Amino acid sequence: MPPPFQLPFEKPIHELEEQLVTLETAKPTSAETRESIRELRLKITQARREVFSGLDAWQITQVARHPERPQTLDYLELVFDEFVELHGDRAFRDDHSILTGFAKLDELKVLLVGQHKGRNLKERELHNYGMAHPEGYRKALGKMQLAAKFGLPVICLIDTPGAFPGIEAEERGQAYTIAHNLRELSRLNTPILCVVIGEGGSGGALGIGIGDHIAILEFAYYSVISPEGCASILWKDGHKVRERAARALKFTSKDLVELGVVDEIIPEPLGGAHRDHRQMATTLKASLVSNIKRLAAIPSDQLLELRYQKFRRIGVFEETDAVEASE
Repeated sequence: MPPPFQLPFEKPIHELEEQLVTLETAKPTSAETRESIRELRLKITQARREVFSGLDAWQITQVARHPERPQTLDYLELVFDEFVELHGDRAFRDDHSILTGFAKLDELKVLLVGQHKGRNLKERELHNYGMAHPEGYRKALGKMQLAAKFGLPVICLIDTPGAFPGIEAEERGQAYTIAHNLRELSRLNTPILCVVIGEGGSGGALGIGIGDHIAILEFAYYSVISPEGCASILWKDGHKVRERAARALKFTSKDLVELGVVDEIIPEPLGGAHRDHRQMATTLKASLVSNIKRLAAIPSDQLLELRYQKFRRIGVFEETDAVEASE
């Protein structure tokens, strides 16, 4: 069955899928019908491959925001064997937009930190659409420091449009808290693995995004600002989102690997993660297990130095004298 929510560019795929559903539910099924079903399945596979191999940056943004896309709670169920949630920041309250807790990944014990947006209206209101307040980032850091104390690696699942921008968040030190996290995570003495599973929006994502290995799902994005925000600031025109802003930001997985911002692209099922949660979870789990084992084998002093150098290299460029450039 096709997902109930359809992106505009998925229309040809959904039309074929509807034809397939009609044929599969027809009774009795003749040899001719079975052959038509087989041909339709091949056409659907080909259509998915053609559509999703040629997505532009704005279309990738739409896939990253797909309401059926697997979120942190989905991966908790499909990837991890156990999860014991830890609450609160020991200062103000428990921020539900960031989930923290001890988990088991096969035989590995880890601390999981994940941003969760929610599915329905009630859940989205509870989790504030994945937009954390300062207490969310304090909670995340506190639990990561606890993990370091017990020698447990940390896994961070990033999926947020950004940190909550409300007045109350600023009054409680939103910018300071995120900056504090950046400093403390850069020197946290335990392996940290970060994965952008959907939206990686600005400082809201970076507040739990300092790690030894940064991975991103194939159709996720990681950016200093949303394409809508970029278009409104630079061009004062929301209609520039697709033709200029999304393309200029260079925030797709392929762009980020080329720029050295992320280390790995985790492939999604044909047609996107929203098509097959279980397959996506299986692929993600394989990447997590492999990289956690690799990072755990690195001595702690070397791990911290590699982490420091990793982020120092991001954004490095060279200036060439205009005269030299012309020669």
